Amino acid sequence: MSDATPPAPPAAVEGALSQLLKPIRGRLVAAAALAGLGTVLTLLPLAGIAYLATVALGPATFGLATADSTAWVWAVIAGSLACLALGMILISLGEMLAHLLDNRITAHLRLAITRRLAKVPLGWFTARASGEVKQAMQDDVDTLHSLTAHFYTTVGRALGAVLFATLYLFAMDWRMALVSLLPFPLFFLFVSRATRASSANMQAFGAGMARINNAVVEFVNGITVVKSFGVEGKAQANYREAVDSFALAFQDFARPLVSAMANAHALITPVVVLGIVLTFGTLFTWLGWIEAIDLLPFLLVAPSLCAPLLLLSYITHDLHNATAAALRIQQLLNTPVLPGPTHAASTLLPRAELRVQNVSYSYDGETPVLSDIDLTLEPGTVTAVVGPSGAGKSTLARLLLRFFDPDAGSITLGGVDLRQIDSVQLYRHVGFVLQDIRLIHASLRENIALGRASASLEEIEQAARLANVHERIIALPRGYESVVGEDAQLSGGELQRVSIARAVLLDPAVLVLDEATAAADAENEMQIQQALSRFAHGRTVLVIAHRLDTVMHADQIILIDHGRIQEQGTHAQLLAAGGRYARLWQAGGYSHTECTEHAPC
Repeated sequence: MSDATPPAPPAAVEGALSQLLKPIRGRLVAAAALAGLGTVLTLLPLAGIAYLATVALGPATFGLATADSTAWVWAVIAGSLACLALGMILISLGEMLAHLLDNRITAHLRLAITRRLAKVPLGWFTARASGEVKQAMQDDVDTLHSLTAHFYTTVGRALGAVLFATLYLFAMDWRMALVSLLPFPLFFLFVSRATRASSANMQAFGAGMARINNAVVEFVNGITVVKSFGVEGKAQANYREAVDSFALAFQDFARPLVSAMANAHALITPVVVLGIVLTFGTLFTWLGWIEAIDLLPFLLVAPSLCAPLLLLSYITHDLHNATAAALRIQQLLNTPVLPGPTHAASTLLPRAELRVQNVSYSYDGETPVLSDIDLTLEPGTVTAVVGPSGAGKSTLARLLLRFFDPDAGSITLGGVDLRQIDSVQLYRHVGFVLQDIRLIHASLRENIALGRASASLEEIEQAARLANVHERIIALPRGYESVVGEDAQLSGGELQRVSIARAVLLDPAVLVLDEATAAADAENEMQIQQALSRFAHGRTVLVIAHRLDTVMHADQIILIDHGRIQEQGTHAQLLAAGGRYARLWQAGGYSHTECTEHAPC
């Protein structure tokens, strides 16, 4: 799902298609059979027309006496009309069944992807662009429509037409049948060559689409910064590069198709087929091999193959897009999930100890971000983690929230490894407020009650009061029913307080705060700090902070640098030690005498 993704082997593509279509494959074959049988029935009237023309233009044939011709004419007319009507009904039934199955598989895949993504580590999302996930979950599932709703029935119709035409024409005259059907094998030869030539570039084609999706999402999300600081044309640079790259990939993909498909389509136009039939028919008549009247079945039936085979060639092109989409969807469905839990929430204590033991972690499996971290968060205490940017502070916070699992060591809550706790139960005990605000497009009431949908309005309002956001909400025209982004235009600090109210409503025993006031102005920061102070009372709290003065009252302060704990203690102890923390305190412009062992904070 990225530019660097290597081309998938054919077996992987076939396996992805087989796995995705498994729930409906049998019924898709049934839809194809209905369409094929219906096509045969709709072509039978052509044989009837040929018979009627033979009766009208020549002596009676098929062993029938002239006296019986009139009765047979009406029988053929009635039978032809009945076959035409029944064939159209069967084709319609096949198409309707295929579309119903397409709706079913689309819903099934989107639900399956949603359920899968609900089980993957939350850190998985931070490593991927939202455009990539959107492409697989929305665009690629839509692309499968041509495969499930049209491809099988089109194949059925083409096979039905070819089968009927081959048997009927060979029954009329095998020599004329051979020359009449000659363009169609050549058509498939050209199509197969074009397919092989373009398939090598299909992966780059899909990667180009993914890059465009990512560029669009990046541009929209960063439009404020881009317009404020971008130079002329800079705003569209990434998108333009993505489009140019896709244009080159599209040229490589389409160039082999153009000439080959043009030749293929020219071969099976009705004019060409009629020309071949008339040319060889005239020759065979001159040689005395057939009568002129016997050319009529070939003139009627052979051109009828053109439409279904042309449709098959068009849908085959869509099939390649669908197979690439199926591979990306299957890769998403195969995303590793968090290991299943073995302990119920009842085994966890309401105020349990959170312990980090010899934890190490790296994002790429090579460069360690954290190494040998040992840390204990006692119930009811506040632990602050400080250090320079890139030291691994936020990574530690996300490990405690199980956004991903450590490469080595363990993190336990009440003696139970986080890997053995169901994520739903875990987040009832461990709450978090991160600097990245994530609210859904819904009312403020629904956003606050996201983790407790059964909460009453009174409970929601109480949580909002504790988060210092109740007064702001009731000032809105629709109060708690105001929708975020529509009639609720809130500042970053106000949105952060809404996310705090959401955490308050869950009432977790452990609270993780990762730079919760980083994007707030002075007034909002003060209100957020007040809300967090009230909320943190009596809970086990881990605070990630850059400003040392905001955590000077913590029960213990951990200084992390280069992924390791460098210093640990209270504010007074660390100042007295005169180490890295004391230098950071002084560098921040704080008075060294504000808090010492002799003058505790």
